[in-house]
Amino acid sequence: MSDEVETQEEPVEEVKPIAGIGTLVFGKYDAAEVVCRDPGLAPYINLSTVGVPHTGGRHANAWFGKARLSVVERFTNKLMRTGKYTGKKMGALKAFEAALDSMAAKSGENPLQAFVDAICHAAPMEEITRIKFGAVSQPKAVDSSPSRRLDVALANLAKGAQQGTSKSKRTLTQCIINELTKASAGDVTSFAVSKKEEVQRIAASAR
Repeated sequence: MSDEVETQEEPVEEVKPIAGIGTLVFGKYDAAEVVCRDPGLAPYINLSTVGVPHTGGRHANAWFGKARLSVVERFTNKLMRTGKYTGKKMGALKAFEAALDSMAAKSGENPLQAFVDAICHAAPMEEITRIKFGAVSQPKAVDSSPSRRLDVALANLAKGAQQGTSKSKRTLTQCIINELTKASAGDVTSFAVSKKEEVQRIAASAR
């Protein structure tokens, strides 16, 4: 009789799924778990980035190229548009990263969710335009496109953070935290939310 050799199968370790390529912002925060509660803005909010969000303006001349940029980079670009932060890309990125770290340590949640909520609360639904009838021009309420809504929200959030540092000892990081925290809760004391309410109020009166 031949000896039968019993073979034992080694247990296979279960492989845990990791975050997909292009989902970690600053290499720390998973953007795959962030939910946009505004269906109009959802297709335009892009968080797919790895490491440092810096593209060097390669989408600047492309048709709707900014839609492919991360909103993190677009927000930091808005931070350095005017004032004493003009051209300081790395300074703006470090300030925003420190703000996200502080918000994550304080709340224990993903700070990107608060950032996206702040954008949703700061995006105006409608604005006004001027229509000229002969020599008379009058305001007319118009609906804002999703791309325009995102642009206005990012610009107002960045402007609110910038203005908080003027004539104050607060740093840019502290002002970003203050602005994003208030805007994510829909607080009207936020600069971006107050501007949205003002624009929509004027548009409602011009219907």
